[in-house]
Amino acid sequence: MSYPLTLGALAFLLTITWGPPLIRLLRRHQMGKRIRLEGPQSHQSKAGTPTMGGILIIFSVVIINLGLNLANLLGFNVIGESVLVPTMAMLSFGALGFLDDVAGIRRRRGDAQGLLARSKFPIQLAMATLLAIAMYWRLDLHSIAVPTIPERINIGLWWLPIAVFIMTATANAVNLTDGLDGLAGSIAAVCFAAYGIIAFMQGQVWLAAFCFTIVGATFAFLWFNAYPAELFMGDTGSLALGATLGVVALMTGQWLLLPIIGFPFLAETMSVIIQVASAKLSRRFLGRDIRPFKMSPLHHHFELSGWSETHVSQRFFLIGMLSSMLGIALALL
Repeated sequence: MSYPLTLGALAFLLTITWGPPLIRLLRRHQMGKRIRLEGPQSHQSKAGTPTMGGILIIFSVVIINLGLNLANLLGFNVIGESVLVPTMAMLSFGALGFLDDVAGIRRRRGDAQGLLARSKFPIQLAMATLLAIAMYWRLDLHSIAVPTIPERINIGLWWLPIAVFIMTATANAVNLTDGLDGLAGSIAAVCFAAYGIIAFMQGQVWLAAFCFTIVGATFAFLWFNAYPAELFMGDTGSLALGATLGVVALMTGQWLLLPIIGFPFLAETMSVIIQVASAKLSRRFLGRDIRPFKMSPLHHHFELSGWSETHVSQRFFLIGMLSSMLGIALALL
């Protein structure tokens, strides 16, 4: 376990050293976040805070893993080829998130939106499909691990659409959670640590090292994202982390545990689904708008209920810690 932990520490040091130069660069080019008018009014003061901070995480993780793969070509056995797949997931979804962030900054309308969903979602599906095919045929992944059942269950080609769903759903779940200082990053770091431990217990040392590299880089990002944030993750980071988390869960075979380990992400996503469905159905059948939450995603509901931003982030983080501990325990059964 010393190897994954050392890489995590290296990723932290690498990421934190070039955080200030990136923040200055983003400010110089006015790459500041536009805040949605319909969001909590307390967030309007955050307008202009540099975004696309996910670049910090992606750059460090990719540099370290590509460097280790180059070392492999020179004859050193320091990393496994399998980590190229989650690395590609991070790069591809991060690139899409980058384009989304840039589009959102350039828009002058008050909605502060980036790429339209009808444009972004098909691209996500296409990238997830290519990654799923690579894992199915290159890494020979087509099974599911079920707690209490010793042997994995081979589900054949059904694995492909499930993998595509997991990657796209997790990417968007992390994206929805990214709304408060330190929220999405802290929960994502805990999830990657949990799957890093699971991968290590399975003997997948290279995958464990990859996970802890992300943990270290994300911790360094949180150094600048802690309240009051100097830097936002943006879609660049949230889509990249979410898709990569889905890939890691699939590679361990323990993707049934993803809703437990990433329970805060699940709760945030379900709050949006319930809020939208309730509003549409109540208007159609009752003639009036009924919404169970004051605002969605869920973290905004608690903000409007009187919780401070730091309370919401810290309490969601604690829930994420507990759910990840439960997930690891179930993986041991």
